[in-house]
Amino acid sequence: MRLVVTGGAGFIGSNFIRYMLDRYEDVEVVNLDKLTYAGNLANLEDVAADPRYRFVRGDICDPEVVDATLAGADAVVNFAAETHVDRSISDPQAFIRTDVLGTHTLLEAARRHGLARYLQVSTDEVYGSTASGWFTEQSPLDPSSPYAASKAGADLLVLAYHRTYGTPVLITRSSNNYGPCQYPEKLIPLFITNAIDDRPLPLYGDGRQVRDWLYVTDNCAAIDLVLREGEPGTVYNVGAGNEVMNITVTRQILKLLGKHADLIRFVTDRPGHDRRYALDCRRIYALGWRPQVPFEEGLARTVQWYREHEDWWRPIKSGEWEEYYRRQYPDLAGD
Repeated sequence: MRLVVTGGAGFIGSNFIRYMLDRYEDVEVVNLDKLTYAGNLANLEDVAADPRYRFVRGDICDPEVVDATLAGADAVVNFAAETHVDRSISDPQAFIRTDVLGTHTLLEAARRHGLARYLQVSTDEVYGSTASGWFTEQSPLDPSSPYAASKAGADLLVLAYHRTYGTPVLITRSSNNYGPCQYPEKLIPLFITNAIDDRPLPLYGDGRQVRDWLYVTDNCAAIDLVLREGEPGTVYNVGAGNEVMNITVTRQILKLLGKHADLIRFVTDRPGHDRRYALDCRRIYALGWRPQVPFEEGLARTVQWYREHEDWWRPIKSGEWEEYYRRQYPDLAGD
């Protein structure tokens, strides 16, 4: 298989590339990434010399770059996206450009070249919030943030290409991923790295928002399975069944690091903050997938990775990151 992975220098994308190269001897991977602030080639230093791997720097909104990269490919997996809800609130246009227009550019190239598979990596946030029960793949889309809306728009476009042109598309909608190489703006890596430095942990609202935490390699296994065995035109929910409140996750991180709970700072909640996500995953279970990493084990692994890789995250947490952090959490002024 000659596989194009877009956004492969990011968190999930880099883990997926490594997963595929480790699992299959006969796979060739082309990584197309613009290298925005969250793209980091250091995530793939261990595979950079692999002859089955090649990096192309480029924007998925650029038709010429996309067309040249997809020529001769068998499949494409689209991870490329702006993904941080907080940033989407302050700059929604960037999300619409990459997540919607970029997806359209990829679909057009996939159609021209007759790719056998196009897999769109999406999110449970397209469903919005639910107080009870679980979202199925048939649940209405009800996004709350510009990020979630841009991903929902992309999903609908992907499905429309299947119905209109017969493009062999697939969509995975996963719950919150965590694990190594995640940019420290998301809750778990931000709180781990802040706690290591005894910096405050900015917890939105009352901290009782519920998320289903999925270890990144479990998601990689699900995406691989859907890519190979999924039914074209079909959406697959991917969740681990680990529903945990943010305040509980925060306390577990502090316990693993031997830090005191007085590092927690409750800050003003963000607009449109979804209260709970929960997925019905029976469709992907029918393909044979099951999560393998319990949350407690995965969180301990993740904390240990950030403890052992300060050389990875310390350079990130400066400059643009520090400026963004101070703008995003004005409640912490003086801390």
